[in-house]
Amino acid sequence: MKEKNLDTLQNIFIFSKHFSILMEDIDRLLISPRKAMYIKFIYENPDNTKTTEIAAHFRVDPSTVTKTLTELRSMGLLSHEPYRTTTLTKTGAHYAEYLVRRHRILGLVLTHYGLSPQEACQEAALFENSVSKVVIDSMCRSMGHPMMGVCGRISHDPCCCNGFEPAQEDRDLQSSIR
Repeated sequence: MKEKNLDTLQNIFIFSKHFSILMEDIDRLLISPRKAMYIKFIYENPDNTKTTEIAAHFRVDPSTVTKTLTELRSMGLLSHEPYRTTTLTKTGAHYAEYLVRRHRILGLVLTHYGLSPQEACQEAALFENSVSKVVIDSMCRSMGHPMMGVCGRISHDPCCCNGFEPAQEDRDLQSSIR
């Protein structure tokens, strides 16, 4: 299983000239919601990532955190040495950016249906691991590539946003209307 995840990681994160990561197959990287939360926490708190701080934040035993961090390290997503700060690898940082982007877009969508920002953030966390990148990209395009979500700034990737240009189908539609 770990070898399959490592092979998937190597296939997912192909570096290109214009964008350091192509994420077309990112949904194949199967990690648990808890592991995704750890990755997002490390990404959003780079100076606060010792095992004890992570354990305190998630209210779990430090040994649980150590076990999870070891698994994430074996997947190539982070660097972790016991009693030292944990850091994301380049691959882990790109994956974390995707996880944060997915959460923020889902939270923003939910506010359009009447949820408060806090409710939207909480609800998005309950189901975000079930939403594919294709759906997230579609939501992003349909909202005009928003820059801010209810939880913070939304980053964009050229796979969805074509460098903040409208997608080709949107440009074609605009041309046909004129």
